[in-house]
Amino acid sequence: MPLLVRTASLTKYAQIARSIGLDPVRALREAGIDPSCLTTPDLRIPEASFARVFEVSAHQRGAALGVRIGEAWRLADFGALSLFLQHQATLRDVLAQIESYRHLLSDSVAVHVEEVDDVAVLHVALMTGRPHPGPEIVEMAVGAVFSLVRAMLGPQYMPRSVHFTHAAPVSVEVHRRFFGQRVEFESECDGIVMARHDLDRANPLADAHLAHYAKELLDLQPRYQQESLADNVRRTLHILLPRGQGAIEPVSMRLGLTPRTLQRQLEQTGMRFSTLLNEVRASLAIRYLTQPRHSVSDVADLLGFSELSAFSRWFSSEFGQAPSHWRGALLEQNANGSVHTGH
Repeated sequence: MPLLVRTASLTKYAQIARSIGLDPVRALREAGIDPSCLTTPDLRIPEASFARVFEVSAHQRGAALGVRIGEAWRLADFGALSLFLQHQATLRDVLAQIESYRHLLSDSVAVHVEEVDDVAVLHVALMTGRPHPGPEIVEMAVGAVFSLVRAMLGPQYMPRSVHFTHAAPVSVEVHRRFFGQRVEFESECDGIVMARHDLDRANPLADAHLAHYAKELLDLQPRYQQESLADNVRRTLHILLPRGQGAIEPVSMRLGLTPRTLQRQLEQTGMRFSTLLNEVRASLAIRYLTQPRHSVSDVADLLGFSELSAFSRWFSSEFGQAPSHWRGALLEQNANGSVHTGH
């Protein structure tokens, strides 16, 4: 089934597009989306269609469209979830509820909190049907998460640093205005680095009674499609696999299941964990190999292979050629102006 996202992102896109001289109605029509989506934030559209809007807007170079949309994001833009989030006790609670009610927001985006010593990293992962989500969409997703952090910790809050795996654009002025001076590109992850204790800073506006009332209303919200356990596993693997946690145990733990229960429930739907792991590995392999900063050895490590030779054998069986040859063909095709999609 297609990955769906709320059209609230298009509402924000329209505001920003007009401010930098783009015609949002024309862009939506070129992307095959009904322009009525611009004024109806709670519809669901395929993530691929949303990505197409950014593609047709790409001629506006240097606009930092994704960052501007993230900067304009407000707590109210989380729709039916907004009141519930506003009255959570801490940022940690907010992030946990975002995951629990992700079906009301986006099938594509997931946030994973990693805590080491006094540091917390909010990893923002995007699952799409494309080799790479695209830098604008990644920046928009990280920006929306950062706006949520600020809604809880104060409008002047600055993180320790913000990271993107893609290369820096020509100008980073808008990025630094919003995220602060420590914005790093070609990093190991997409996300936000902050002080660990900020996760548990008390929210002075939190009201447990209002949070309970908001939850009751949320639980009455219709689901646009039945949540797929396989998609949840794929999404979790996109987050955990590059962290060296691609085994069934950490995945099942994050999903609140035992490994045996997860495997059994997957088998009841005709799926196996190993099949989903292989599928996500294939998707991430293409994503990483298109980034020149990653050596083939780096990609093998990121995908959980202990030996480069094992990765090469696996990749050759999946794609019909060695990873180094695949990358060489990609560079040649890019030089000739064509697009290589792989699999």
